[in-house]
Amino acid sequence: MPWGADFRRPAGAAALARGIREMKLPPVKLMEVCGTHTMAIAKSGLRSLLPPGVELLSGPGCPVCVTPSGVIDALMELSGRPGVTLCTYGDLLRVPGSDPSDSLNRRKALGADVRWVYSPMDALEFAAQHPERQVVFAGVGFETTAPGTALTVLEAQRRGTENFSMLCLLKRTEPALRALLAREGCAVGGFLCPGHVAAITGSEAFRFLPEEYGLGAVVAGFETGDLLSAVYTLLDMVRRGESALINEYTRTVSPQGNPAAQAVMEQVLQPCGDVWRGLGEIPESGFALREEFAPFDASKRFGFAPLTGQEPKGCRCGEIICGECRAQDCPLFGTRCRPEHPVGPCMVSSEGACAAAWRYQDLL
Repeated sequence: MPWGADFRRPAGAAALARGIREMKLPPVKLMEVCGTHTMAIAKSGLRSLLPPGVELLSGPGCPVCVTPSGVIDALMELSGRPGVTLCTYGDLLRVPGSDPSDSLNRRKALGADVRWVYSPMDALEFAAQHPERQVVFAGVGFETTAPGTALTVLEAQRRGTENFSMLCLLKRTEPALRALLAREGCAVGGFLCPGHVAAITGSEAFRFLPEEYGLGAVVAGFETGDLLSAVYTLLDMVRRGESALINEYTRTVSPQGNPAAQAVMEQVLQPCGDVWRGLGEIPESGFALREEFAPFDASKRFGFAPLTGQEPKGCRCGEIICGECRAQDCPLFGTRCRPEHPVGPCMVSSEGACAAAWRYQDLL
């Protein structure tokens, strides 16, 4: 490591930036798989420091972005049922379905009872205050939000809130990375692993990357210094021809993660097959409610199932999610697809690669 001081101090950060810029390397593609990393990397201008031949791609780390059009179509259908109030996070309301002009926000404007909330507990409280409504929370996210979602189901059971149910759209990180690496032509040479996910699962959850695939993996934090340190460490492994799992984010992430969060996830949730935008159907890549919580399972209560959705014509979000192209490679980027009129989810989400590239003009 070419620095001795704290990387959050100017001298340490400058030494890391210089070390990255001057490193001699063969062509290599690295990938980050966290939406918060996507925004932090764009905001910091980190890509401008990369040596020639080194690319840093955005992978399937944005939960809104990986939710396929067929799920959005089914959510819009559910929102129009009599007596139903659909609650979810704000970004999901703006994601177009198969029809680029249609979204949950549009359905809300047309009279559907659709509400954005900060957390699943907000939806549970709304259900308690409105017993005449069937309140459904559509919960997207990865292992980061899974514990809070599971706790809300337990609280609904404890209270006996019969008009509340959960539509579990949560996804699991490891199966998606395995599916990504199995894609023909995948040339990712190392990963910046998501610090938020690892805080729950533990850094050891990513050990399969070096041990099974021979790829360097660095669990990274979110400050500019974190990212500089993580990218330098990953590139140094590439230069040395080594692969290892390094936990850079030790102030938050432990090897084994958060046992209390893992316990509540295990109690309420179980792995299931799921469909990802860009990656298709992946076994064991989603979470479903266990059978004992069936009374709170909206998929059972309402017969919810993803529809056969079509991606908007010309939108390359699926390829961007897989690291097969950059935001600016999409012909719609900055023309038909802009933040005020998004065509694909990567421009909608506050963690999307297209939104990050547009906001910070991170076009390298």
